[in-house]
Amino acid sequence: MEEEDSSGGAEALQLSVDRSSPVPLYFQLSQQLEAAIEQGRLAPGSLLGNEIELAGRLGLSRPTVRQAISSLVDKGLLVRRRGVGTQVVHSQVKRPLELSSLYDDLEAAGQRPATRVLRNTTESATAEVAAALGIAEGAEVVLIERLRLAHGEPMAHLRNHLPVGLLKLDSAELEDTGLYRLMRAAGITLHSARQAVGARAATAEEGKQLGEPAGAPLLTMERTTFDDTGRAVEFGSHIYRASRYAFEFQLLVRP
Repeated sequence: MEEEDSSGGAEALQLSVDRSSPVPLYFQLSQQLEAAIEQGRLAPGSLLGNEIELAGRLGLSRPTVRQAISSLVDKGLLVRRRGVGTQVVHSQVKRPLELSSLYDDLEAAGQRPATRVLRNTTESATAEVAAALGIAEGAEVVLIERLRLAHGEPMAHLRNHLPVGLLKLDSAELEDTGLYRLMRAAGITLHSARQAVGARAATAEEGKQLGEPAGAPLLTMERTTFDDTGRAVEFGSHIYRASRYAFEFQLLVRP
């Protein structure tokens, strides 16, 4: 086992490689760097230095370090800047598929979430919204539209429809915390949800809003949430930057 400090803005970071392990050295290094980025030990903007410096500090060959860095560049976590070196761009949020809000998941991951409320109003329910909430088409529903950010960068565009009269939603409160926290604080017990995950290309407007080019891949998620009485209390239709966001599944074998 060999241990060295990384360079640049990550001088205090301890990295290690085990030459007796069957796991390739480049993969060991890339995994540790990715974990440091995701855990916030390497913040956006941190410099790792160039490949020659890293190779010397870690006692590894330059091709090994280059391969490790390239794998993280491909994931969008690092970027090579001429005259500067290798720099941390951001971490990708890996969200478990469970009944939690994006705000809570970002906060738990140390991502410093922020919210911009774009709309907080009422409108007539479309057929899709009405079917999800179990109400008549054309009935009045609350619409909340938000842009969710992490480290000051846009992560997702969120549209949520709720039954009128369920709870009072203040825009200032929505910018300070997550929707599910406000619902729980109002005495609503969130019990279960039906959710569908997909993907599509970003429109020009969506790309501009999320800081991605038109046609960039987006993850989509639609969720209908039910309380402990079986009542539908929220229908969400969200889009996420695929470069910054991933869903994680835990799969179990049935006995």
